[in-house]
Amino acid sequence: MGMKTRTTGMPSIMKGSSVGSENEWELRPSGMLVQKRNPDSENRPPPPTIRVRVKYRSVYHEINISSQATFGELKKMLSGPTGLHHEDQKLLYKDKERENKTFLDIAGVKDKSKIVLIEDPISQEKRYLEMRKNAKVEKAAKTISDISLEVDRLARQVIRNIPLPWI
Repeated sequence: MGMKTRTTGMPSIMKGSSVGSENEWELRPSGMLVQKRNPDSENRPPPPTIRVRVKYRSVYHEINISSQATFGELKKMLSGPTGLHHEDQKLLYKDKERENKTFLDIAGVKDKSKIVLIEDPISQEKRYLEMRKNAKVEKAAKTISDISLEVDRLARQVIRNIPLPWI
């Protein structure tokens, strides 16, 4: 199913604004009216790569990452060098904890910026409790499976030992 393109004037909510004159608009399959993409924007160069210095305990790690990456992506990259699971990390930039979905460039992270990484003991404990809960569920499922196999084996024995009246 392709996208329909309609050439129209500006929508009524855009009239009177100084955004531009006649534009191309697309009607998406969902019914949403959006401004048509500029084919030149697809040939745009990739965002610049920046080098951030992340301090964990007393060690500095230099990480090369896209300036438009998120703090969550940075955490995943730090999992290897630090040995910390990405869910057990807190990243502090300018003395504020940053959320996983926050973009580095929007938060003001520039080349050679310093970020502090600390362990999050609460997240660690939550993950550990979740692992224990999952282990219990898996153990129960295995026990049920073993019992089911034993019942099937006993059922086959009973069927073999019952004389059939029509034979």
